Amino acid sequence: MKFKIFTCCVISALCFASCDINNVENIGEMSTSEFPKTDEDAEAVLAGVYQNLNTIHANPQCSFLYNACLASDDQLGGGGTNDKLMQAEDLLCNYNADMTNQFYADRYAGVARANTLIGVLTEATGMSESVKNQALGEAKFLRAFYYYELASMYGNVPLVTDPKQESQSQGDVKALWGQILQDLYEAATTMPNERRTDGHVDKYTAEAMLTRAWLFYTGLYCNGETVANMVSSTYNPLTSVTLADGSTLTKEQVISAIDDCVNNSGYTLVDDFRNLWAYSNKLTKGDYPYTANQGLNWVEDDNGINPESMFAVKFNKQASWQTTIGYANGMALHFGVRGGQAYSNTFPFGQGWGAGPVAPNLVKDWQAAEPNDMRLKASIANVNDTEEMPAYTRGGWADFVQETDYYSKKWSPITCKNDAVEGGYSCTFENLMYPGNWETSGEENFQLGNIHDQVLIRFADALLMQSELKEDVSGINKVRKRAGLEPISSYSLKALQDERRWELACEGIRWNDIRRWHIAATALAKQENQDVYYCGAPGKNTAHNGGYAARYNATAGFQKMPETQIALGTVVQNEGWTGSEAEYTGW
Repeated sequence: MKFKIFTCCVISALCFASCDINNVENIGEMSTSEFPKTDEDAEAVLAGVYQNLNTIHANPQCSFLYNACLASDDQLGGGGTNDKLMQAEDLLCNYNADMTNQFYADRYAGVARANTLIGVLTEATGMSESVKNQALGEAKFLRAFYYYELASMYGNVPLVTDPKQESQSQGDVKALWGQILQDLYEAATTMPNERRTDGHVDKYTAEAMLTRAWLFYTGLYCNGETVANMVSSTYNPLTSVTLADGSTLTKEQVISAIDDCVNNSGYTLVDDFRNLWAYSNKLTKGDYPYTANQGLNWVEDDNGINPESMFAVKFNKQASWQTTIGYANGMALHFGVRGGQAYSNTFPFGQGWGAGPVAPNLVKDWQAAEPNDMRLKASIANVNDTEEMPAYTRGGWADFVQETDYYSKKWSPITCKNDAVEGGYSCTFENLMYPGNWETSGEENFQLGNIHDQVLIRFADALLMQSELKEDVSGINKVRKRAGLEPISSYSLKALQDERRWELACEGIRWNDIRRWHIAATALAKQENQDVYYCGAPGKNTAHNGGYAARYNATAGFQKMPETQIALGTVVQNEGWTGSEAEYTGW
C-alpha cells in the first residue's frame, strides 16, 4: 500500500514550515509497511492529511462551509446571473446533477488519508509515545472533522474507517455520529496537554470541536432521525450518546471537556474585536477611515499568531494554475465585493465573485436588539456609507443577483494603497506584506493573492458553547465585555442564540445552529421580501420553489446527494430532492 505525502509547506502559511522539508521530500515513495517509524516521519505524514483542507479551497463553492453561509438566514446567494449554484444554495435548491460532488469526493479523499495514517500509527514503533499520541490525535480529529462536514451537508453518509476497505454503503446514522464523537473524544483525551501554535491542532481544539459536534447531533436528532423529526419545533437535546465502541458519552463529560478548553488551553480573546479581521492590517488601517488612528493591530501582521484562533486553514504563496489554487484562500475570493469597478471605489475591500451578500434581516435584527454593539460595523460594511466604501458603484459587473446594501467584512479580500501599480491599489495587501517568491512572480492577481487564514474555530465560540452547555452567563459575558456591552444577569437560550448570532455572524456557524435549535424554517422565512437589487435595479428577495421554509421542511437542510454517488450505489437520494420543486432554474 502506498500513501502519498505532501510536504509541510502545504499546511504552513507563507512557507513558514513546521518541519524540515528536505527530510521528507522522498516520503511519497515509501511503503506504509516501512513508514512512519520516527517522530519526523509522523510529522511529515500528517501534512498529507491536513492538505485536504487546502484542496477544498480550489472549489470552495462546493464545500459545506460555503453552503452553510449561503443557506443560513444571515446571507443570501449573490453572484451573477450565471452563478446559479450560489443562488441555489441560498434557496435550498439544486443546480446541476453533481452540484457539490467535488466536495463529497475531496472530503472522502481526506478521510482515506486519515484512515491510512491511523492504521499505520497504531502499529508504529520507534517513535516517542507523546509524538505518537499527538499524531494519532490529530489524525482522528481530522477524520472526525471531515466526517462532521459530510454528515452536516448530506446527513447519513457511508462510514469507512478501515483503510483497506474500498467502499461502504450507508448504515445507521447513529453509528456515524458515534464514530465522529468517539474520534474527537479520543483526540481530546490522548493528545498531550500542550497548546500548539505551529498550524497543528491540539487537545483543546479537539475539545472545542467535540462540543460543536455534540451540540449539533444531540440537538438536530433529539426527536428522531426522520426529516419530520428534524424539522419539528420541539427542542429537547439528548444527554447521552452511544459511541462506536459501545461506550457512552454523556453531557457531563462534554462539559468537562469544554471547561478544560476554556480554563487551561491558553487561548484567549483578542482585546479588540476589529483586530481579528484583515482590514486592520498595518498596510491598510491608516488609509481606512474606520480603522485610522484607532490603535489597531491585526493579529496576523507579518505572519503573527492569532491567540483566538484554535483551528484554521493556512495558505501560502505557491498558489498557481499549475499547482493548485487551493493554496490561496478561495473563500476570500468568492466573498469579495462583486468586481467590475476601480479598487478606489471599494477600498479597503477587495473584489471577487460577490457570494453571500449580507441579508438585510440580519442588520435589522441586530440594530433592534443591540444598537450599541460595535461588532455590527466591525462585521458588516454598508455600501452607502462613504466611510466604508468611498464611491461604490452598484452592480459592479452589471449582472449581480440578490445584491443588498451589505457585505461581510470578515472574510473579504483586503486591498492597500500602492503607487507602484496602475490605479494606485494592490488587489490584495499580501502582495506588499509578503514580497518576493510568489508563484505568480509577485504580479497582481486577485484570484490567487489572498493568503490570510481561514479561521474555523475561534475561542469566542468555545466560550459561548460552554455557556450553552452549562446554562450560565460566564462565557456570554466575557464575549459581551470584549464588545463593550453590559453583562446579562441570567441565562436564557434566547440570549445565547442572539449572542452567537452577533459574535459569529457570517462565519458559517449560524446554519447548523438554527438547524439544531429547531428554529430554521422560521428564521429562513424572514429573508423573503427583503430589499435586494437585481442587475442594479431595486427589487425584493422573492420566494422560489415554494419558499425557504418549504424547502427546509422538505430537506431538513441536507443537500442533494450527488448523482455520481447515487450511480455508484453507495447512497440513496435524500428526501426533498427528487421533484421539480428542488431544481433552481434562475432568478
